[in-house]
Amino acid sequence: MSDLQIGWVGLGNMGTPMVKNLVKAGFPVKVYNRTREKETEAISAGAHSAADMQEMTADSDIVFVMVSDDAAVKEVFTADNGLLTAHAEGKLFINVSTVSPDTSRYLNTCCKRAGASFLEAPVSGSVKPAQEGTLIILAGGDENDYQKAKPTLDVLGKLSLLIGPVGAGSAAKLAINYFLGLNLQGLAETVLFAQANGVKAEDMLTVINEGACGNGITKLKSSAILTNQFPAAFALKHLTKDLRLAQEQGLQSPLALPLYDTYNAALQNGLGDEDVMAIYKHLKD
Repeated sequence: MSDLQIGWVGLGNMGTPMVKNLVKAGFPVKVYNRTREKETEAISAGAHSAADMQEMTADSDIVFVMVSDDAAVKEVFTADNGLLTAHAEGKLFINVSTVSPDTSRYLNTCCKRAGASFLEAPVSGSVKPAQEGTLIILAGGDENDYQKAKPTLDVLGKLSLLIGPVGAGSAAKLAINYFLGLNLQGLAETVLFAQANGVKAEDMLTVINEGACGNGITKLKSSAILTNQFPAAFALKHLTKDLRLAQEQGLQSPLALPLYDTYNAALQNGLGDEDVMAIYKHLKD
């Protein structure tokens, strides 16, 4: 068992399997989720429940945070009963949520004021890679903090990279999610165009996936198109949020604006809780 005491805030579709992998690897983990019943699966796997976030900070060497958006992350760190309000000195806080680079830099400043260290470590990958421990981790921060965290990051992902200072990891995450959005909408538009001209979706997907245009995401999402079923591995609402954040950070390229507009329209059309590949359903309808 590791001597590092780990805390974890946020037990959604990604957080829970990541905690289970840490427990399986021998790390003692204490968890906290605002909706306490969501802790059940992690506790059954061997994690322990913290009474509140202040207790978590006191009892942990490293605290991970994985929540939905910038506002939620800021609340976890800085609310009256948040992580930084007691016992934070000397602790390392790692935000694995996808937020803007500006928010990462703000959290870094807050941690320094509390005498703590901060590392951003957003992940590339969805539920299955989280379960398998094969995420790609895009870290930003100080080399010493990264090395302290690396034993845990090696459990959570197949690859971790220290991209640069705080902000660089978040920028890389927004960039790769922009590329993801382009891939998914391009796949949807291609299949729909082929279908409109008498080509079966199954045949078009075979052409794509067996040729140079095929890639991991086109192969992974083909079954969703063929079955017209879109259970969320990565919810469309989250990718829409990331595309908005990328625009706010200066992404104004020719495809960026219409891509965001399409995903936002799908979100407004009630598809936010479905998988990102539900962009196919939106464009088809």
